[in-house]
Amino acid sequence: MGFRLPNGATLEIAATYGTAIPVTAVSNANPAVATAAAHGLEDGAVIAVTSGWTRLNDRAARVSNSLTGTFALEGINTVNTQPYPAGSGAGSVREVATWAEIAQITDVSTSGGEQQFLTFGFLADDDDRQLPTTKNPISMTITVADDPELPYVPITEAADEDKSTRVLRLNLPNGDAILYNAYVSITSTPALSRNNLMTRVITLSLAGRPTRYSAVV
Repeated sequence: MGFRLPNGATLEIAATYGTAIPVTAVSNANPAVATAAAHGLEDGAVIAVTSGWTRLNDRAARVSNSLTGTFALEGINTVNTQPYPAGSGAGSVREVATWAEIAQITDVSTSGGEQQFLTFGFLADDDDRQLPTTKNPISMTITVADDPELPYVPITEAADEDKSTRVLRLNLPNGDAILYNAYVSITSTPALSRNNLMTRVITLSLAGRPTRYSAVV
């Protein structure tokens, strides 16, 4: 059992990427193993994944067990061939080359992710039944103190403009890390309120499931 405060957490956004690396196959394994000739990725590298598997597509992951021609997607379990049909996971990956910290965060709120259900009943039933269906999309709202000189600002503004996903990494105080791949937008003008900080709001609309990595090995 454990509980902790978020004080000291930092959030980074991908500033630059390497070139796309073709992936010719992804195994049904835990963790999934990608085949990519001369990929050049090292253990610990953070990558954005494009895959023929919808559930894997647009996720961010960390590289582990890097060998010549293959590497593992740490924390990604593709054993179940229902959502991950054998032989259909090929695609590409891009390594995050550099990061920029989203500094001066005053508040973070998360919405979505709730389980949805199909409610139904049979003629002979006195009580309705329910089956889990999909989950609501996840969004994160990040309030930051306005400072246009900070390095992350042009990166988030470019993401807002081009509507392409960016990888983000949340570093928790205990050493855990959570990776996101999201569409990023930012308000164009700061909020102004007397005797309060001027703030802007960054919104992350997650394109794929987040991946969490424990600091405990």
